[in-house]
Amino acid sequence: MPIIPGWLPPSQANYNTICTAFAYISPLSFIQFITPWYPMGKTSVSSSLNIPGAIGWFTMEIPGLLSLLYTSHTLSGGLSTLPLQNKLMVGMFATHYIHRAILAPLFLNPSMSPIHAFVWICAAAFQVLNGVSLGAWIGAYGRTSADAWEGMGAQCVVGGALWALGLAGNWWHDEELRKIRRDEVTRRAKEAEGKSVEEKEELKSAKVYVMPERGLFRWVLYPHYFTEWVEWAGFWIFAGAGCLPAQTFFINEIVTMLPRAWNGWNWYVERFGREKVGSRKAVIPFVV
Repeated sequence: MPIIPGWLPPSQANYNTICTAFAYISPLSFIQFITPWYPMGKTSVSSSLNIPGAIGWFTMEIPGLLSLLYTSHTLSGGLSTLPLQNKLMVGMFATHYIHRAILAPLFLNPSMSPIHAFVWICAAAFQVLNGVSLGAWIGAYGRTSADAWEGMGAQCVVGGALWALGLAGNWWHDEELRKIRRDEVTRRAKEAEGKSVEEKEELKSAKVYVMPERGLFRWVLYPHYFTEWVEWAGFWIFAGAGCLPAQTFFINEIVTMLPRAWNGWNWYVERFGREKVGSRKAVIPFVV
């Protein structure tokens, strides 16, 4: 039974409308170049509209996975009716978001800064548009027969390999950031021994800012962004150039994250100094 008749899951006409709407996120995202205001993560602010970090992250990211699973399953009459390639696309997306939306915020991250409600709303909308458009393509409006995938074996292998390489890189660099935070929490716990309650609380609440040094962090400050782009480029290659939702997702990932990486580079320079940042670029090694 449809949740919203004609829209969730979408009819063919409404699917086209959703794909068009999702594409318009791209130019809007460049507003981030104008202002460094981005109230989450290291640039979070004190506000009555803040949502606790872990809960906010989970609830704004999980709609993408749920909407893709629901839409693809409902429109196809069951994922078991779809070709292997469609099932693999669902699996690739689910693998990323089970880690990103569930494991990372609720189990792996030692701490998370609050997320402003404005960011939460924008991110949740992004996820729903992405999940519904991809799910509809996978389940009904894209390649839904074995014949439609004929002759794409090599392309799927290349795309799948690139996706796996990007996923592994993304997970490794995210874990490197978590390790830095965990090590700092341990150091502060030792430092707090013998101190007053007020001093312990001050140590506990202070944010952790350390310059990462390993892996691609030697060349860029946001390698976890770069490797995520590699991952979704592989996903798009796997699906083929005709998969508009995968193409739009890949482009939107870049245009929404590039301004954040650029502003983040400036933040690192202000906090650590130009000499400490050195020749590191923001997100793409040796480029930007």
